[in-house]
Amino acid sequence: MIPALLPGAEPDAPGLAALELLYRLVAAVELTPNVAVHSSDRDGVVRYWNRTCAELIGLAPAEALGRQLTSVIVRPGYEGEFAATIAAIWRTGIAPPPREWPIRRADGAERWVCSSHFPVIRDGVTQQVICMELDVTGRKTDELALLRAGADFRRLYERSTDAIVLVRGRRIIDVNPAALRLFGCDGRERMVGHGLADFSPPQQPSGEASSTRQEALAAQAASDGNQRYEWLYRSCGGGLFWAEVLLTSVAIDHEQLSFAVIRDISQRKSTERTLTMAAQVFENCRDAILILDGACRVVAVNQAFTDITGFAPADIIGREVPSLRSGVHEPAFYQEIWDFVVAHDHWEGEVLCVRSNAEEYPVWAALTAIRDGAGKVSNYMAILSDITDRKQVEEHTRHLAEHDFLTDLPNRVLFLDRLQQALATSRRQHTRVAVMFLDLDRFKAINDSYGHQAGDVVLREVAARLTRCVRGVDTVSRQGGDEFVVILADIGGADQAAHVAGSVMHAVGQPMKVLGQEIALSASIGISIFPSDGHDVDTLMRHADVAMYHAKQNGRNAFRFFSPEMNAHVVERVQIENKLRQALANNEFVLEYQPEIDIASGRTIGFEALIRWRHPERGLLQPDQFIPIAEASGLIVPIGAWVLREACAQARAWRDQGCPVVVAVNLSNVQFIHDHLLQYVDDALAASSLAPQFLDLEITEGMIMKGDEATIDTVNALHRRGVQITVDDFGTGCSSLSTLRRYRLSKLKIDRSFIDDIMREPDDAAIIPAIIAVARSLKLRVIAEGVETAEQLRFLQQHGCDEYQGYYASMASSEPDLRRRHP
Repeated sequence: MIPALLPGAEPDAPGLAALELLYRLVAAVELTPNVAVHSSDRDGVVRYWNRTCAELIGLAPAEALGRQLTSVIVRPGYEGEFAATIAAIWRTGIAPPPREWPIRRADGAERWVCSSHFPVIRDGVTQQVICMELDVTGRKTDELALLRAGADFRRLYERSTDAIVLVRGRRIIDVNPAALRLFGCDGRERMVGHGLADFSPPQQPSGEASSTRQEALAAQAASDGNQRYEWLYRSCGGGLFWAEVLLTSVAIDHEQLSFAVIRDISQRKSTERTLTMAAQVFENCRDAILILDGACRVVAVNQAFTDITGFAPADIIGREVPSLRSGVHEPAFYQEIWDFVVAHDHWEGEVLCVRSNAEEYPVWAALTAIRDGAGKVSNYMAILSDITDRKQVEEHTRHLAEHDFLTDLPNRVLFLDRLQQALATSRRQHTRVAVMFLDLDRFKAINDSYGHQAGDVVLREVAARLTRCVRGVDTVSRQGGDEFVVILADIGGADQAAHVAGSVMHAVGQPMKVLGQEIALSASIGISIFPSDGHDVDTLMRHADVAMYHAKQNGRNAFRFFSPEMNAHVVERVQIENKLRQALANNEFVLEYQPEIDIASGRTIGFEALIRWRHPERGLLQPDQFIPIAEASGLIVPIGAWVLREACAQARAWRDQGCPVVVAVNLSNVQFIHDHLLQYVDDALAASSLAPQFLDLEITEGMIMKGDEATIDTVNALHRRGVQITVDDFGTGCSSLSTLRRYRLSKLKIDRSFIDDIMREPDDAAIIPAIIAVARSLKLRVIAEGVETAEQLRFLQQHGCDEYQGYYASMASSEPDLRRRHP
């Protein structure tokens, strides 16, 4: 399986060719028999260990990887020399000549190997040292036998599988059958009498003349007794092959003879070249590469993997690939990849990955199975190319294709797609969608008067203002010219669309500075609602356009709904909202006060402040005629702050007149959750110099029922200031004792709906004593609202209610009687 965190670098065409080559090279190394290959890093830690190595040493890859090389391959008696050889490679970056060493297997048996070491260099720095070990125990045994056998020399000589050539001076005097086979000669006469250098190309790969080099090696052998070296020979048929030569010089009857034991190492040299090439491609590739074993454990990663992911080899080698998944994709995604590789030996595609710093990014991943000669999977190779840059280019290109070049808003193409999606979602969830078609009024005059540059500035500013008027789930689009279209997704109804339209008109209507000139704008808006005004994109767009046309025809600077009935209702609501915006400035609000009576004494102990609106055209309006609109538009916040100031000032005035009574002020839910509520209360108390205990704030039971920490904190903060808190409309919700106990409350107000039918409905008559009992258990006072008859008052008195208000005592008045005693 492909790990979800494995990254890479995006390949170019040459890089792809190199990766294909790498795949072939890795497969070749893994499938080459009898060649043990391992690699180690600068700290001497084993980083690669192939199957032949496992067979030679007797340790599986999982047992060798991550251990010190000197602890898994013991070279008895040569530990110091071997350490010096490896140190020299790291120091110089130069590969030494092959050398034979004794080694001790994990089971204690000793073998002889011919070791070839070479560095893997990246950016001029040695990254690792790769070693190829060839088991030469059999040949070593033959050589020892050759030296010890004396009388049996001829028999061993003739039967040896290694080529043996006898030399006197510079001429060959005899060869064994293995030599004839190795050099491809059909008889001894083809070789006898010639020099060894005659069976060589003119120059060795080092550039030195073969004859000169051969004489130097012969002289060295005569001096030291023997010389081991690698040589490129030419056969009798003209083909070239590599051989390892042990040239031994002996004196017999005062005559210097030499015999060369020659072994074909062409396959080994080919494997070395393959391995070197694979290692160089592996280390220098820009893509992240991982080699996995058959059990999907990581056995090697290249430097690019570490550079790109931030994961060191030690973090990843030896781990099973499934444990590396980041969870970016669902498990089924990875399983599909694995199943495909099992069936087809290869998979490639796009995967989201995660770096060590938890950054997600996309890669193009390729996973390939490598099979051995028996057809069994021996390894997997994963190559991952970082396609972040390509994705960014694609995203930029897509953005340009889907957005307006001037305003960067979605263009018509993207708008229509989003509208289709919004309608599909609305159908599933049975919600509404509004389409608003907006056209700037007299925009042509701006272009004509100030120029197209000014017109562009206006369009960009309008786009910004429109965007600020809608939610993140909505879409604002420029269709061209001065036309904009807005999608309002998942709206509650036409009222919400009207509110947004009003906000848009207000925003667009604010003066703007353009090229040093102040320009006044207005807009005409048409609105259609899904599904009542159409069930498809074209119909909704057309109906919104028609409604916009009617807005233009009826004086501009207005919005119209496609439905005439809806339009009439919403226009009235918007007119009220517009008038509300002016009411505070025009001093059109007044407060009336209804007394709150202590039942035991009949004294007035407080007044509830009730707002009224002296509408300039419709007369005195009650709260239910404008408060819902104020709440929906947010105007309730400044209106509520005004009520607080006025009520506190009035209560202070009464106190100064010798009537210290409490004033009760209703807080809507919108006011209560506003960030500045506490500041508004503090300001009102400070401005009036009213003691906090004379202010009673009434909040709804619905707000109390939320029971969240923010609500509790606000209530308790008000209580700490000394303000009284009353739960209004109590009994209409489902408050529990456990919830109520979390608040610092003063009073419960029984909702008027229970008082109305107290004498006729047994259920209501039973609820009131229960509410009073709850209040008593919480040590709270109880007040009943809406008391209109003596019978209702007697019932409340009999059951221990503390206070009441209602028409039976007094209607609300702007100038109430402060000292009147009530029944």
